[in-house]
Amino acid sequence: MWPGFLTLLAMILGGLLWLTRRRLARFEAENARLQHTIETYSRRHAEALAREQAQQAALFDSMVEGVLVLDSKLKVRLVNQPLERLLGVARDIRGCAIMEAFRLHELEELVSRTVREGQVGDFELELLGQPRCFLEVNSARILDRQGDSLGMILVFHDVTRLKQLENTRREFVANVSHELRTPLTLIKGFAETLLGGAKNDPAVATRFLQMIEKHADRLGFLIDDLLTLARLESGQLHLDPKPLELHAAVQRACDDLGGRAAERNVGLLNEVPAGLLVHADAERLQQVLGNLLDNAIKYGHAGKRVLVSATSDANHGVECSVRDFGPGIPPAAIDRVFERFYRVDRARSREQGGTGLGLAIVKHLVQSHGGRAWVTSEAGQGADFRFSLPAAEMRNREDGGAGMATASNTDGHG
Repeated sequence: MWPGFLTLLAMILGGLLWLTRRRLARFEAENARLQHTIETYSRRHAEALAREQAQQAALFDSMVEGVLVLDSKLKVRLVNQPLERLLGVARDIRGCAIMEAFRLHELEELVSRTVREGQVGDFELELLGQPRCFLEVNSARILDRQGDSLGMILVFHDVTRLKQLENTRREFVANVSHELRTPLTLIKGFAETLLGGAKNDPAVATRFLQMIEKHADRLGFLIDDLLTLARLESGQLHLDPKPLELHAAVQRACDDLGGRAAERNVGLLNEVPAGLLVHADAERLQQVLGNLLDNAIKYGHAGKRVLVSATSDANHGVECSVRDFGPGIPPAAIDRVFERFYRVDRARSREQGGTGLGLAIVKHLVQSHGGRAWVTSEAGQGADFRFSLPAAEMRNREDGGAGMATASNTDGHG
């Protein structure tokens, strides 16, 4: 009996062991599948989160505005690349406090104010340096549905260019007002003197009327130059460029200013090679040359010459030079002589009847042709005003005069 019972028991235990092993294998397989599912989900979630963070970072970095996000403890959580460039951040500042990250007391005060008020708009932040930078900052707290603080966001707008334009506009209005007031005051003064009895003396009356005419002409020149400059800056000036011989254009300008040069005993020498062609508007080229020659006659030394020359450059253009032998331009003024109303010697410029706009018009006219204008100068050696224009082509005159320097008939040195 016992052997049969033991055999049966062994069979039962073997079956139970087999069932247990089978269930265990099935459990392990299901557990492996579950683990694989969890790992797959986790990996996909991490990848999706990474993509979302990358997209968010790319979005923030592609913005023009600088963005700063603080966490609930007012530590830096996110800063985009535009703000890093604006504030000169060259390290990882995530997790840093405001003062530790930026060293700007004004920014720390803005954060404190935003904590108190919840939102601050149009806060102006000036960054001292070279060059100076002006930022407009808007800030707001980030709250959850229960009203608890999650942090803060600050958006920075670079308004440096706007500030510069505002300053330029204010300076321009002030300069125009001053330039207009001076001749108007003189005209009014002479007119009042004439009305007060000076008209009874023919000699005095004639002199005063001549002064009134002179300053009225000055007003007219100023208004004409202002209108020309306005049309140039607004892009409303129409150009009709065509191939022009630069030597002939320079000669016409020299002939037009011959009388004025003779009054100051200044010789105008045209050294532009014959046959050198530029692609330019004839009328506007005459205006450029006239302004530069007039400037050289005014500020060059009496008894000296003004030399006009030109060469072809390597960029398929022509570089023209108008050089005087006056006192020159101080180094501090070199970069400003083409500004509107800028004068190296204000008293002398007004005495000569200049409007202060001639060189600004030259710069804009040359730029409208696709060229540029600049000046070099040494103290006591005069000034060399240069401008570039597109070249049409090179050719020689049939008379074989290429490269020959031709003296203008206004050469005061004979």
